[in-house]
Amino acid sequence: MTSKEENILKAEERKVFGKKIKKERNQGKIPANIFGRDIPSLSIFVNEIEFLKIYKKVKQTGIVFLTLGKNKLPSLVNQIQFQPVTRKIIHIDFRKLDLSKKIEVEVPIKIINESEIVKQQRGVLLVQKDKLVVESLPTDIPKAIEIDISILKNIGEAITVEQLAKNTKYTIKEDPKTVIVSIVAHKEERIETAAAPTPSESISAEKTEEKQQSTTNQSQADQKKE
Repeated sequence: MTSKEENILKAEERKVFGKKIKKERNQGKIPANIFGRDIPSLSIFVNEIEFLKIYKKVKQTGIVFLTLGKNKLPSLVNQIQFQPVTRKIIHIDFRKLDLSKKIEVEVPIKIINESEIVKQQRGVLLVQKDKLVVESLPTDIPKAIEIDISILKNIGEAITVEQLAKNTKYTIKEDPKTVIVSIVAHKEERIETAAAPTPSESISAEKTEEKQQSTTNQSQADQKKE
């Protein structure tokens, strides 16, 4: 990998915490942490604009090289916290990597091609997994795992992990029987209404009502006699 291919993001040590961070955020800095097996957790700031520019390319599967002083730390964006209302980023966790050691990471799936039965609106595509855990060297993490749904031709058919083509650069660490996508029937919206009574049912109901009324009248008459 050449330096031109590296996604480099400048970081600076963070010495303020809590409410004091608000001033730094207003200046376009995002508080963050770097953690990893071989280093203690480091508190840093990164520039918001520069981070967004890089994150658009790498997402959570591409390597970001954080420069901190003389150190250049290969990392993954592990987690991003957003402000619920404004959706602005309020904190980032970076996972420091050893490029010579394999890691496990979640990789998004990407649906490709079309299923004829779905195209004809005779079935619905149900996506049951939107990410898969893979193990690989950091430099071999795929951006996405492609799922070709053109092989799904009938209702009830599915694509499982064991059906995916093997890759020499990474291993999918999921149960082979795990269903990723499947074809299901359209759900018909049914409005349940009470069935209209048949003529015989109507007559029977009328007779029952007359009998009940007669019994009630007789009971009232008996009570008056008493």
